[in-house]
Amino acid sequence: MFTYDVKIWVIRSRGSSHQVRWRVGTKEFAETFPVKASAEGRRAELLLAQRDGQQFDTETGLPRSELKSRRATETWYAHTLAYVVMKWPNVSAKHRASIADSLATVTPKLVRDSRGAPSPKALRRALFSWAYQLGQDEQGQLRPRFELGDPPEEIAEALTWIAKRSVPLTDLESTECLRNALAALELKLDGTKAAENTVNRKHPVFSNSLRYAVEREFLDRVPLYKVDWKPPKSEDEIDFRYVPGPALSRDLIEAVGRQGQRGRHLKAFFGCIYYAAMRPGEVRGLKESDCKLPSQGWGELLPDSSSPSVGSGWTDSGASFDSRGLKKRARKSVRPVPIPPVLVRLLRAQADEFGTGSEGHLFQAARGGLLLSKEYPEIWRAARVAVLSKKEAATPLADTPYSLRHAGVSLWLSSGVPPAEVARRAGHSIAVLFRFYAKAIHGQEQQANERIERALNRPDEERER
Repeated sequence: MFTYDVKIWVIRSRGSSHQVRWRVGTKEFAETFPVKASAEGRRAELLLAQRDGQQFDTETGLPRSELKSRRATETWYAHTLAYVVMKWPNVSAKHRASIADSLATVTPKLVRDSRGAPSPKALRRALFSWAYQLGQDEQGQLRPRFELGDPPEEIAEALTWIAKRSVPLTDLESTECLRNALAALELKLDGTKAAENTVNRKHPVFSNSLRYAVEREFLDRVPLYKVDWKPPKSEDEIDFRYVPGPALSRDLIEAVGRQGQRGRHLKAFFGCIYYAAMRPGEVRGLKESDCKLPSQGWGELLPDSSSPSVGSGWTDSGASFDSRGLKKRARKSVRPVPIPPVLVRLLRAQADEFGTGSEGHLFQAARGGLLLSKEYPEIWRAARVAVLSKKEAATPLADTPYSLRHAGVSLWLSSGVPPAEVARRAGHSIAVLFRFYAKAIHGQEQQANERIERALNRPDEERER
């Protein structure tokens, strides 16, 4: 935002340093020079801009004319560093990693030329793990990881190369540059075509970074309108050919329990994914205090957090898990989920045999602490091999633990539970439920039609009496 509310103070000299200070709106700015003449020259430039009637930018403190001249020197790479710093405080650790992944895909393609380029793998690692991963300095300011430590020589060389070769940010107004970036989104590092969902995840980050360039006044408007390009359509609906039915889901959970001590410990973990349709990250964070487990009848789970595994470099705490509220909900919200007696028995047996961790978590890693995301897929694969035929095992049938969540939601829908209640229990929005489970919902049309017909015929029957 620009304003005429500017005050420029006299030079403050302290020893061999001379500081130019000024205020724009409510924000103060300062520049320090070793020579007083340089400080006087800088103050004179600011005064001249003020006398010429120029507005000053409240974010940078610069006169409008200086801000415009910076357009020619700001590079795409420098802009992405600023963008990451802007986004970091207000997004989850998983989203931080996704932003870094998206920018590390686009940035290598937005260069003047490829002379002396590092290997694609080295450049990607440098961007993803050193430029777009942030930490705090001694003053608590967010800075790229490469500024906080000494990166390996290969990484330092790659970052130096991209800083020199990156195109000016204003080049993003050209259709050629835009097409290079969009083409990069469609490919994996090995040059093969990326999945539609991957492109649809990365494209919003690229678009949002361009909007931030408009906000910073380096671009007049988001230039994507110039290019005839649309993100690929993805098939969101679940392929129910590979979702296990109730009998197979139960057999797989029983097979988990036969995989040694770790299998017994994780049997109820997989039970929560199926019988309560919980996400693995939600089950990982489940505590004994979140469970109502009566000796008979239905119980209730009260999940209020999720602990997805994202890597220590992306979390504020430095832990490998990002403890946060439930997906798409306020941080302190709770989602009550009624659970059938079979899951109540599983959880009671699990707690009796294995107890809880130091913080009350029901499921723990083999060496203590929160359950690691790499532990339970191994158990699942072993159970799948034990239950499925070779022909079935060669297909995507129940290929991941998340298949149990799809199975649980599908079971609720096929049982006639209203979609709104299914969405509430599963932690979905109604829109998401209809997008992913459209076939299961449409499969209930005949039952719905019969109910409506009975209701429509009822008044006629009463009138005949």
